[in-house]
Amino acid sequence: MIASTRFSVLDRSRTREGHETARALRDTVDLAREAEALGFHRFWVSEHHGVPGVAGSAPTVLAAAVAAATSTIRVGTGGVMLPNHRPLVVAEQFGVLASLFPGRIDMGLGRSVGFTDGVRRALGHGREDAEDFPGRLTELLGWIDGTQQAHPGVHAHPAEGLRIPAYVLAIGEGASVAAAAGLPLVIGDLRGRDKMLRAIEVYRRDFRPSARAEHPEVIVAGTVAVAGTEEAARRLLVPEAWAMAYSRTHGDFPPLAPAEEIGRRTMTAKERELYERGLDGHIHGTEDQVTEQLERAIKETGADEVLVTTSTYDREALVDSLRRLAGLVRRAG
Repeated sequence: MIASTRFSVLDRSRTREGHETARALRDTVDLAREAEALGFHRFWVSEHHGVPGVAGSAPTVLAAAVAAATSTIRVGTGGVMLPNHRPLVVAEQFGVLASLFPGRIDMGLGRSVGFTDGVRRALGHGREDAEDFPGRLTELLGWIDGTQQAHPGVHAHPAEGLRIPAYVLAIGEGASVAAAAGLPLVIGDLRGRDKMLRAIEVYRRDFRPSARAEHPEVIVAGTVAVAGTEEAARRLLVPEAWAMAYSRTHGDFPPLAPAEEIGRRTMTAKERELYERGLDGHIHGTEDQVTEQLERAIKETGADEVLVTTSTYDREALVDSLRRLAGLVRRAG
């Protein structure tokens, strides 16, 4: 099953202790070059606002930098959070990207809003805007297809008439939106397998063929860490697990710290519980162990593609993990 599945990479431009924020963006561009050289299908970037631990706040801008630094790999967003933007502006941005890098740009779209009330106020959008995601999605696609009627006489240049593949990002309920729109579904994460499987079932059951997709297409997203030993692979998971535990106990999402330093920290009982939970369920281990885990995940989900979302402090170890993953995919073929 691995041999017939596409593999791609999403990088969230995570900041790291001891490194300036700008370094995270340059790291993303460097990782895209590595992903292209290793044969991954696409490379996506994300959108976060007001989060100290994430530098990727302008995904279309970062996607342009990634596309300019590469030549063959597909580049896109995982994703642009549509409730934060006017659909016309999003259409124009992707129109520019698709014009500059024809045949390589993906438009991944999500329904999330800012993480805190302060960020939402700064963006000028509240939780209610997420509820109108289907309407905003329809308007956006209409700007690109030239079919929108809400603003007669207005056109989205240079997007109108271009073929820009669109994808809907979902955790659960977004699966129905993707099905109704006839668009591919990107769903995570691989740890919550039961919830994911229910959403995929709904998506496939309710999918309505469209001009953009005749059949359902499922991309599953999650952490995949490959190393020479299971212990080394687990060590790759430590920085993100601690950052998530810290954010849920302190209300602040921190830069990634080295795994060795985290191992020496004294944690409260709550922090320890959340930290250990954050380490569980991810696909990780040696090549043989990961091969077995991926085969099971692909079989259960029927995924057409796996989008690897691994974040860690040690970028060399992250590149090595992707190199090992690419190797096991080649061997499977």
